[in-house]
Amino acid sequence: MTRRTEWPDDHGHGPGAGVGHDEGRDDDGRGGSGSAAGGAENRRKRKDGGGSSSSRAEAGPPRTPEEQARAICLRLLTGSARTRKQLGDALRERGIPEDAAQEVLSRFEEVGLIDDAKFADAWVESRHHSRGLARRALARELRTKGVAPSTVDEALGQLDSEQEERTARELVDRKLRATRGLDREKRIRRLAGMLARKGYSEGLALRVVRQALEEEGEDPELMEYHLPEA
Repeated sequence: MTRRTEWPDDHGHGPGAGVGHDEGRDDDGRGGSGSAAGGAENRRKRKDGGGSSSSRAEAGPPRTPEEQARAICLRLLTGSARTRKQLGDALRERGIPEDAAQEVLSRFEEVGLIDDAKFADAWVESRHHSRGLARRALARELRTKGVAPSTVDEALGQLDSEQEERTARELVDRKLRATRGLDREKRIRRLAGMLARKGYSEGLALRVVRQALEEEGEDPELMEYHLPEA
């Protein structure tokens, strides 16, 4: 049987010499793992330091009041339409100077991002059909939002008295079933009160309630007694 000859390497070490040698040891004798840890720590420090500088650089100089006002208005308008007064109140609450706020608001009006007339038209259309609000209630809501009286009147022009009465009757018809079983006077108060809260005049509310109850079977003479002016 031939015995395999184990030749030494270039440094005179045999094939097992590597086992006795400290693997990964640097020229100065320190272990490779320690060197790697130190390098990672140095890289982390450089990274941390660089990140802070980068963040400060990206932040840039403070924004002007006009820039802040534009950002606030755009953010608010993204959610829903707003009147000029609503946006002005929001800017004031956030400490934007009045002159900067008015400059931005005027610019937004020029480009059509603020349009109180369109806002009022959409408000009347939506609130009348979804909530059944009468013109008086709608006018009160628009005034609180800062819409000019002339603009309010124009928006309410899309609702005439006939449309208002039809809506009032629809509201009463939906509520009638829930009031059955109550005595007559309580039904009248509840139905008329519901219309009053939505802005309908007393005369219109009582007239619509009387008509609905009579059509349901109430005695007209009794209705005349309870609602003589309707």
